Amino acid sequence: MERNSAAQRERCYELGARERELREHGYYLIAGIDEAGRGPLAGPVVAACTILREALLLPGVDDSKRLSPARRAALVPQIHAAAAAWGIGLASAQEIDTLNIYRATQLAMRRALAAAELNPDFILTDAMPLGGLPMPVEAIVRGDARCTAIAAASILAKEYRDELLVQFDAVEPKYGFRRHKGYPTAEHLAALRLHGPCSEHRRSFAPVARALAIHR
Repeated sequence: MERNSAAQRERCYELGARERELREHGYYLIAGIDEAGRGPLAGPVVAACTILREALLLPGVDDSKRLSPARRAALVPQIHAAAAAWGIGLASAQEIDTLNIYRATQLAMRRALAAAELNPDFILTDAMPLGGLPMPVEAIVRGDARCTAIAAASILAKEYRDELLVQFDAVEPKYGFRRHKGYPTAEHLAALRLHGPCSEHRRSFAPVARALAIHR
């Protein structure tokens, strides 16, 4: 247990490196923005924004892909409590089809920032540029594994989106959304071929377009 705690503290310090540099240059309210759900065939793309006031040590916070579902769920209330502000933004499957997934992701990220209702001094994103904002924005490749604020946002986005897909599963159980969360698993692709797409499917994505053509 002691070794695990020491490893967590070391990881916390590692994740906070870029934020510490920024605070040394006078940026105190630092936002991390990340998304979940660019690759799935169904559901919205969800972005989260976490705004941290100081170099917080949040043991266990890391890239959401490195954490178990139980660990992510346990961290959500801790992140809510520790953040100066946080927000969630969505872009629907229909908006993805209209705008394309790249622009829809940027839209969701802007909505997440607006939902936080607190203007940060500096924004860090996970490799996604965001122009036209009144504060500096830095897009960091693999930022969810390198910055505390982005890692925290990645957890909020992932947990929020997964819960949405569980809710979709209750409405459309034949697709198995609860299990695959909209990703193109063999189960999901088979259900698409058998039943055709539902209202939550992204019709601009090739597997959905092929299934739609079969069921016209």
